Amino acid sequence: MITRRRCLTGLALAGALTAGPALAAETLVAVAANFTEPAKEIATAFVAATGHTARLTFGSSGAFYAQMAHGAPYEVFLSADTERPKQAERDGLGVAGSRFTYAVGRLALYSPTPGVVDPAGSVLSGDRFEKLAIADPAAAPYGAAAVRTMRTLGVYDRVRSRIVTGASIGQTFQFVQTGAAELGFVAWSQVINVPGGSRWLVPAADHAPIDQQAILLQAGAKDPAARAFLAFLKSPAAVAIIRRYGYEVP
Repeated sequence: MITRRRCLTGLALAGALTAGPALAAETLVAVAANFTEPAKEIATAFVAATGHTARLTFGSSGAFYAQMAHGAPYEVFLSADTERPKQAERDGLGVAGSRFTYAVGRLALYSPTPGVVDPAGSVLSGDRFEKLAIADPAAAPYGAAAVRTMRTLGVYDRVRSRIVTGASIGQTFQFVQTGAAELGFVAWSQVINVPGGSRWLVPAADHAPIDQQAILLQAGAKDPAARAFLAFLKSPAAVAIIRRYGYEVP
């Protein structure tokens, strides 16, 4: 005969075995395109550490903000700048007090062809290329940094007619990789682990700092996975990944 005590013990054990999956949740994260590769690694580490899942969508920060303003159901926003997360907070799209800088990006001039880009970026002053790719400066902070860099160097007016514009830094990198442009301003994180080619790490002083901020959006305010993802983004495991891709971490 099964005693009442043994029955209760069995129920408790069954509850313990099913508690993990029952509590697991998924969050939808909008990620600036420059942060694609580290975000993928962080999402993998996140599910291993917490059981929660982060579903990532990549694009330009400006395009994401426009989508969110029109009701896109993103729960977490990893922007490539500070202005759009601040605006999300002001407009009531973001949860007040949840915004923080998760990475500081670096800009690079890159070509998949060896010898095209010199260590000082002086190629921009010559006529050795027909097309130069940059991200849309109105939508992508790395594009705005590229324009500021060229103005700092005094070459913007000279190369302006040769610029091709990508909708995001991801598309800009594709332009360069496929040969649609011989060289382009991309995120340092996109090329830091790419062998071959030629590149110039743009001095940080040549443009405004690329402080990248994250914010919890109202759609994710009650989602434990959304809050857990932002907390994990500050963890030593995530910080190590971020630094490995050439970003600085405050």
